[in-house]
Amino acid sequence: MSTSLEPTSKPPKAAGEPDAGGRAWFADLAPRLGLIGVWIVVIVVFALLRPDTFFTSQNLQTTLSTQAVPLMVALALIPALAAGEYDLSVGGVMGLSLVLVGFLNVEQGWPIGTAVLVALAAGVAIGAINAFFIVAIGIESLVVTLGMGTLLAGAALGIQSLPVSGVSESLVEVSRTNLFGVQLVFYYGLALVLMLWYVLSHTPLGRYLYFVGEGRTVARLSGIRVDAIRAGSLVAGSTISAAAGVFQAGLIGGADPTIGPTLLLPAFAAAFLGATAIVPGRFNPWGTFIAVYFLATGIVGLQLIGLSGWIEQVFYGAALVLAVAASRLASKRDRPAWLSRAPRVRFNARTRGENAA
Repeated sequence: MSTSLEPTSKPPKAAGEPDAGGRAWFADLAPRLGLIGVWIVVIVVFALLRPDTFFTSQNLQTTLSTQAVPLMVALALIPALAAGEYDLSVGGVMGLSLVLVGFLNVEQGWPIGTAVLVALAAGVAIGAINAFFIVAIGIESLVVTLGMGTLLAGAALGIQSLPVSGVSESLVEVSRTNLFGVQLVFYYGLALVLMLWYVLSHTPLGRYLYFVGEGRTVARLSGIRVDAIRAGSLVAGSTISAAAGVFQAGLIGGADPTIGPTLLLPAFAAAFLGATAIVPGRFNPWGTFIAVYFLATGIVGLQLIGLSGWIEQVFYGAALVLAVAASRLASKRDRPAWLSRAPRVRFNARTRGENAA
């Protein structure tokens, strides 16, 4: 006969008592899908207020297409943010790339393919310059990229002070052609989301990026090439921004030097708001995708009810402040399970000797 006082089996669950596993599952799922739930509520509200103009297929198609380039600019922030850096030059890079395509193709008569390659190469070069000052020299990324973004905005105006039109039809077709009622540029943005999601979630490089963002010292002791990861994230972001400028040239059929800087605030708002969804506390592509279109839905709805002009700046500014606060709270939650697979700290013989001493 057993003399143990411990119960040999779990007591039966009382009728109507909630399942602990179910509560845990809901508690984990709710923060991930909370932004989607709020998005649905916003759609329903504006659909009731303006059913003839808001809740239409035309409005949906237009929103999906017009927000593709802002989505790309927001995604350009993700690699650097994941690695713990801030890139305030993405709007300037996008604007310079846009101007280069228009200036070289329209004003100088260069083939569109060559103009696009020059614009993309400029993005790579700017990212490398940012990386040099931030990683090699050791200047804070906020200072370097703020200065670079301002420099690029001025350079774009210097190259082409007024809007131009007449960009090659081949680029226009590549960007504007409709597929299922939505312009191709939306699908390019979606492909970029998928690519970044795969890299960040399913490759060692993605885990290294987050690991470096969590703590450079520990990552360096783990054998990760921290400086290379930081530099690569900055170059990747600038390259994506340059590609966004190329597609913007195709969408508008020309170039406007004032467009790029206006996308910086919406991009940061979307990136930080996206860090509250899907993988709360982590900058992630799918969360950014949802945030971009959530913010666009709010802007379009408010404009349709008569709040135009000033509302966009107010909405994006408030969204950025609230998104940063929400992402900070979300980051205090437990880490995602995949982050536990990050490389463990490895100490070499020299480190062990230093520790022993």
